[in-house]
Amino acid sequence: MSQETQRRYFRLSPFAFLLAAVCALSANAVVAQTWPAKPVRIVVGFAAGGPTDVIARLLAQDMTAALGQSVIVENRTGANAIIATDFVARAAPDGYTALFSSLSLLVNAILSPDKIKYDPFRDFAPVSNAANLPMLVVTRPSTPVNSLRELTALAKRRPGEVTYGSAGHGGSAHLAGAMLETLAGVKMTHISFRGNAPALIDVMSGQVTFMFYPMIGIADHVAGGKLKVLAIGTPARHPDYPAAPTMAEAGLPGLAETAPWVGVLVPAGTPPAVVNRLSEEMRKSLARHETKSRLTTLGAVTVGDTPAQFQEFLKNDHERWARVIKSAGVKAE
Repeated sequence: MSQETQRRYFRLSPFAFLLAAVCALSANAVVAQTWPAKPVRIVVGFAAGGPTDVIARLLAQDMTAALGQSVIVENRTGANAIIATDFVARAAPDGYTALFSSLSLLVNAILSPDKIKYDPFRDFAPVSNAANLPMLVVTRPSTPVNSLRELTALAKRRPGEVTYGSAGHGGSAHLAGAMLETLAGVKMTHISFRGNAPALIDVMSGQVTFMFYPMIGIADHVAGGKLKVLAIGTPARHPDYPAAPTMAEAGLPGLAETAPWVGVLVPAGTPPAVVNRLSEEMRKSLARHETKSRLTTLGAVTVGDTPAQFQEFLKNDHERWARVIKSAGVKAE
């Protein structure tokens, strides 16, 4: 290249960069206008009827009306949501497949970095954090304990006999139970299920002693006398469970840190215009009085943030769960 050609190139380069940026913005705008042209699938890694599934379906209903295309919830259960997460990580980055995820996205990668095929940050684009789910410690009414202290006392008298259920190894309920063992200095037995709903069924039948369960979707079971609440993971006593002491009142404030979140991510490489549109529609749904009231009634704390805010949250949450897993001594299966 001659010196004159080089001078012309460098004079034109700023214009070329500007033209490329304009073209990219134009293409992004076209994508935003044409998407969605077919149904959108939201994949949930847990069983139908569980907390994550319930919130996903509420949002899907709102977004179906807003987008003019069906938003379908698909349950792909198993392996603490690894199956669903891996499936979405390898889906086409076109905005038609999204993951309705939870802390399992991060925890699985922390517990089994050599076995997990996806990277929670490299393989996904955050859309929005939907809600946080404070947890309750629940047991069958006939269980001979009426407080968290009595539960740990029972575990001390009968090492390994007290059982606690969870939606899967490394999930929020498992981590909370493991932390309880560590904080109280007791030995209990963890029983893993394919989702919160089947675990709760065995708690209500007495097959499992207790479990940590998100407040969402459980009020009717408590009101119907199928469950009793030993403690609650909110900063103050909750109006729906006024007799239930907080975990801090029960002498174990650290357990409140296990409150899980649920949110939406899409495969990395999804056009920013689509990510932003999805995030915008999610936030609109979560801001609707009807949706917000429904989530509040179910026990969820609405969030609804931007992709950038959700990205920052995920980084901080990854660090937090790494500390929890290390302190509780949780190991991979």
